[in-house]
Amino acid sequence: MSTFDWLTHLGIDDSYATDIVEVSFKDGASKDFYHAPPHLGVYTGDYVAVETSNGYNVGCITLSGELVRLQLKKKNIKEVKVTASVLRKANDRDLEKMHEARQLEYPALLKARVIARTNHVPMKVTDVEYQGDGRKATIYYTADDRIDFRQLVRQFSHQLRVKIEMRQIGPRQESGRLGGIGSCGRELCCSTWLSDFQSVNTAAARYQNIAINQSKLSGQCGRLKCCLNYELDTYMEALEAFPKKADKLRTEAGTGILIKTDIFKGLMYYTYRENRGLLFPIPVEKVHEIVALNKEGQKPADLQSFQAVVETKDDVFEYEDVTGAVELPTEKRRRKGKSSKSRKSGGRRKKSAEGSGETKAANAPKAEKKEDKGGGKKRRSRNRNRRRPRKDKGGGE
Repeated sequence: MSTFDWLTHLGIDDSYATDIVEVSFKDGASKDFYHAPPHLGVYTGDYVAVETSNGYNVGCITLSGELVRLQLKKKNIKEVKVTASVLRKANDRDLEKMHEARQLEYPALLKARVIARTNHVPMKVTDVEYQGDGRKATIYYTADDRIDFRQLVRQFSHQLRVKIEMRQIGPRQESGRLGGIGSCGRELCCSTWLSDFQSVNTAAARYQNIAINQSKLSGQCGRLKCCLNYELDTYMEALEAFPKKADKLRTEAGTGILIKTDIFKGLMYYTYRENRGLLFPIPVEKVHEIVALNKEGQKPADLQSFQAVVETKDDVFEYEDVTGAVELPTEKRRRKGKSSKSRKSGGRRKKSAEGSGETKAANAPKAEKKEDKGGGKKRRSRNRNRRRPRKDKGGGE
């Protein structure tokens, strides 16, 4: 919500001078208009103390002179209704009190949320703004329905020890007070320069040929993005050249159906109902001619004779000769073969193989003896089986 008084930087005297100034509080979170007497000598950028219903508040003058009249006219505020005035230029003690009050806002916000949750009130406490002298706190909240917070205000004033003012705001004002980064990578418009919020419909997305995707079209406030209205007028002017009733074109080859439109190139893409594989880009002027023929009861031969010639350029990559221009550093190449890990593992395997070979050589004679003994036993068992006579089934030998 920052404003820039460009008249003060030009060094031009304002011929339509006025004593009404615009004062912003808490870095533009809230603004109001006040009378500034000429004897005070306050200008744009000065911190001033202004009168309120309960004490005084400290803010910064953001606009003065003719620009203030333009803002009053834009917000539909008459100069007669501006009754409050600037008390004095803020001194060091006023600025210290203001900074002390700003440090109390975050703990007060946490307490207010806890109180609202314990009382089961269907509301969301968004922000807390202290007055410059610390005597009053304004609690901003969002809710779907009206809330009876008379008992809640008593608890707030008892816990925070200040006078409480409750103010309900919408989801767009909530995102403007909290701030953030949008999907475009820039700071939110509602928290920097957008002062009035206009209604945004899905028709704005349809006119701009944007897919109706609620997650992509919604901003951080949960509503449709305000930037959908920025280019809507340009699209509406461009669409005036397009025919109104041109969804279907009758030809002898078949009925053409409108698939999509390229607004800025002035092309309308059609395809046959019987053959959806063919796509014909037709200029707007040619579409007007076909529509006029259909109204007279005539049919053109086909859509191909009316289509625009679209030139497609093949991307050819050309490589420059950088011989001698770029010198690469010489590197020591390793020998082709096993990597360092495989070499280490191979070395370990060789050592283990050598060790196992030594142990096998030491235990070789014992193994041979065992084999001899085993072989002798097997031979004896075979001889015994040969000597034993077989018994007949009857029991005799």
